[in-house]
Amino acid sequence: MNRLLVSLLAAVDALVTVAVGVGIVLAPVTLVWVFGISGDADWAALWPAGATIWQLGHFAPVAVSLPAELVVLAGLPAKGADFAVSLAPTALAAVTAFSAWRSGARAARAGAWLTGVLAGTVTVALLATVIALTGHADVASVDLLPAVLGPVLVFAVPALLGAIVRAWSDGDDGIVDAVSERLPDDVQNAVDAGVRGVAIAVAGIVGIGALILGVLFFARGGEVIALTQAAQTDLIGVVVLALGSILYLPTLVLWFAGFAVGPGFAVGTGTAVSPAGTSLGVVPGIPVLGIVPDSTSPWLLLLALVVVGSGALAGAVSRGSLLVGSTTDAEPLRPRAVALSVLVIGTGIVVAVLSWAARGAIGPGRLAQVGPEPWSVALLAAVEVGVGAAVVLFSPRGDDADEHGHRTAADVPREAPAPAPAAAPRREPAAAASPDEFPTTPLD
Repeated sequence: MNRLLVSLLAAVDALVTVAVGVGIVLAPVTLVWVFGISGDADWAALWPAGATIWQLGHFAPVAVSLPAELVVLAGLPAKGADFAVSLAPTALAAVTAFSAWRSGARAARAGAWLTGVLAGTVTVALLATVIALTGHADVASVDLLPAVLGPVLVFAVPALLGAIVRAWSDGDDGIVDAVSERLPDDVQNAVDAGVRGVAIAVAGIVGIGALILGVLFFARGGEVIALTQAAQTDLIGVVVLALGSILYLPTLVLWFAGFAVGPGFAVGTGTAVSPAGTSLGVVPGIPVLGIVPDSTSPWLLLLALVVVGSGALAGAVSRGSLLVGSTTDAEPLRPRAVALSVLVIGTGIVVAVLSWAARGAIGPGRLAQVGPEPWSVALLAAVEVGVGAAVVLFSPRGDDADEHGHRTAADVPREAPAPAPAAAPRREPAAAASPDEFPTTPLD
């Protein structure tokens, strides 16, 4: 496909991505304006609030400076008037990252992945600059550099990864093919298998976090309702709180994914919520935080075994990919070692990025540190997944058949050869008959 056409399509992808993200924020803000304050304010005055929320959702920290009257009315200390909010509603970033991944893959399929990624990234940078310049607010402001750099990175990194993965799979007649051709075939296969394992392991860890969150919503829903009632908000306020909680759901899932891995997360400086124990202190009266348990049981440490099981499943899938077509030779060691290395390192990197995305500040003082500790969660996740994967990747197969129903030569038991069957007695060929011995029939 023509590079100019690829650039235009990638730019359209980026434009749609930004429009969808901003629309997700502006839709509830518009509803609040229509049903709550339509007679008291111009809709354009709500644009800075929507822009700031979108920027926060792309990891741009927001500097909050409360008016003196509001500080006195709320009974806040004077030093609490100025603080930063950096805990991102990661649902917005997830929408951008998913769309960017698809855009990069489409550009790679068209044969110009680098051009497509660059065009989409430049478009996002331009749109983010426009939003930052037009959406400035006095109470909650975002510096220009993070307001642009945050959305650009959230788009560019997934787009680049999606393009490289597609180009690695389909070929690009360029950089990716030049790199892959330098690798032996078994190493290429091992890298593919390891990447599949990373996807399965990370999906397993995130799935465990989502399951824990769902159980806690069911078990502690009364606390959430009580905190909502204590806020004494009207219907519009309840809707805003609910929509805000939805935007933060992926963040909470990542909190409890860290809980399942072991280190857990914090809800303020000096606090900890983990299977080993919980120390909370005073928790902000945000309704969705009502799901955070006051205490935990040491039995919850067994959740780490579920993470190990996710690693074992990832290792099984990786090993199955390595055995494709291997029906006669013994299973080699190098591909399995490469697959395990890719699986462990890749899982650690992805979990570290996700944990960092779910960490930040939600207020002044002790609330400046909320969420999981990225490096501890990533290191322990890599170890647990690595243990489960290593057991499966390096365990003997015995008489197991591969996915095609064949067994490798190493799996075939070495038995003494069966004795050859006794030769049947040879029959002596009959002597050739002379023409005189053939019966003759008189001709009529």
